[in-house]
Amino acid sequence: MTRELLPDALWVRVKDLLPVHPPQPKGGRPWKEDRLALRGIIFVLKVNIPWESLPAEVFGVCGMTCWRRLRDWAEAGVWERLQRLLEAELGGQELIDWKRAAIDSTSVPAKRGGLLTGPNPTDRGRPGSKHHLVTDGAGLPLAESLTPANTHDSREALPLVDEIPRVKSPRGASRRRPGKLHADKGYDYPRVRQGLRQRHIQPRIARRGVESSTRLGRHRWVVERTFAWLKFFRRLVIRYEVRDDIHFAFLQLACCLILVRRLS
Repeated sequence: MTRELLPDALWVRVKDLLPVHPPQPKGGRPWKEDRLALRGIIFVLKVNIPWESLPAEVFGVCGMTCWRRLRDWAEAGVWERLQRLLEAELGGQELIDWKRAAIDSTSVPAKRGGLLTGPNPTDRGRPGSKHHLVTDGAGLPLAESLTPANTHDSREALPLVDEIPRVKSPRGASRRRPGKLHADKGYDYPRVRQGLRQRHIQPRIARRGVESSTRLGRHRWVVERTFAWLKFFRRLVIRYEVRDDIHFAFLQLACCLILVRRLS
């Protein structure tokens, strides 16, 4: 059951990024292998079960150990570095479409509250969080962020674009700015258009009161498809974590799994 959860293509890239196990001169419980813990984390991400319900007899590690590893690896910046590594490999194989990008967001309920939650205007003011995502022209995630649900999309647009890493190509040149950015009417504000032009990105934003809201457009649909991919990871559909760093770590890990699938 656990064989396909952690692809070898992912493990060979992440194992060197994990923190070194601290020595235990006074003994203690035996240290569980990192690969077992990562399998358990991915299982919780995909299936969405309580940590304490993770079957230790199947995975060889208990759920709370997996939770602590996820916490420690998030604090060490493992998932961000892994995503940058995967994006660099994709760029080296010219698999990133820099001609255009797409940006959007989706809201998720936050059942237990916590940091980076707020009243969701689309859910009768119930507490929630918002996932922001910018993808390349093929829908590969380039950068993501987590905010309260009442954060306006336009305020997160430029900071998220600035999070896109600089990626080298086989020809030696590096790039971090797409040629165009496609977005819906939630981003139709002068500050967003002006900020994109200052970054030498051509805005392709639906105009409020002019264009239909029922059409995704020829290029903007790719980010909606990526959100659909992310919803296959059931832990991201509803936020159960009080700690925002744990929920964001799940979001980053899901994006890494999408990227490594493209490499494979």
